[in-house]
Amino acid sequence: MHHPTAAPHFVQLHQTDHAAVRAELAAGLQAQPAHVAPKFFYDALGSRLFDAITELAEYYPTRTEAAIFRAHATAMAQQVPPGAVLVDLGAGSCAKAAGLFPVLRPAAYVAVDISVDYLRDAMGPLQQRHPSLPMLGLGLDFSAQLALPAAATDWLARQGAAGAPRCVFYPGSSIGNFNPTEALALLRQARAVCAGGGPGGGLLIGVDRVKPKAVVEPAYDDPLGVTAAFNRNLLLHTNALLGTDFAPARWRHVAFFNEADSRIEMHLRSEGAQTVRWPGGERRFADGEQVHTENSYKWQPADFDALLREAGFGVSTHWTDARGWFSVFWAPV
Repeated sequence: MHHPTAAPHFVQLHQTDHAAVRAELAAGLQAQPAHVAPKFFYDALGSRLFDAITELAEYYPTRTEAAIFRAHATAMAQQVPPGAVLVDLGAGSCAKAAGLFPVLRPAAYVAVDISVDYLRDAMGPLQQRHPSLPMLGLGLDFSAQLALPAAATDWLARQGAAGAPRCVFYPGSSIGNFNPTEALALLRQARAVCAGGGPGGGLLIGVDRVKPKAVVEPAYDDPLGVTAAFNRNLLLHTNALLGTDFAPARWRHVAFFNEADSRIEMHLRSEGAQTVRWPGGERRFADGEQVHTENSYKWQPADFDALLREAGFGVSTHWTDARGWFSVFWAPV
């Protein structure tokens, strides 16, 4: 069927508060220990560097998850009800969700990212390939608060999908960037989104699993230094946003697996004593002092299942790869 007028609909809710961004960055740099939130990795160059990371032989999560979807999509489709509204968190290029359209057969697609400008480039061509699938691009910072706004529920009603079950899709093991308390809060909000639709909804989520240091550490500290460049680019982005005078060459990328907390940590280590200045503030760094830039929590399947249950979901199902490195969970409401 040809729908020449089909076009994605866009709603931008998140508005950048530049004063709040500067305040957040300054507070993080003044803290003990200093830290910068990982969301600041993703300026234009940072996003491209991350795409390059996913091509590295050492970076197993992206391709391992993709293999799980290829191998088990049919089994997933037996759990996710057909005709669901697919709510894609951190949709970006929309490629992962689009790969599942043929098997999941959603009634509508809601792509959620912080900026609809980023979504526009992906969703125009995607709509042309799937002209009969209603698509909404939603500009929302779901890490702060995840809920479908009235504009989205009104749009779903206009598509005849108000009573459809909702499947929240959160691939890529991005849940690992949240500590367990934050992850629980986000999962509870995701469950509320799922429960807002018809019966049969749930969460389809990619989770990186605990594995030997020899596997996990090189994924975050590759020999080519692409991850190091990604980490140091955060300093250039901070310079642009806050007016700091970071010199990236004076900072060394550090990544290691913290076994006690079951997480990869990324830091930037000061090479020599130095003072970083910005309008209205400064921070002296001793030689070897670090700025903490990211955590990436790794989960045992039983522990993640327990977290899903605590968030209010029912009995989960999960699929894994032959090596047991990664899991995709389905958690029904």
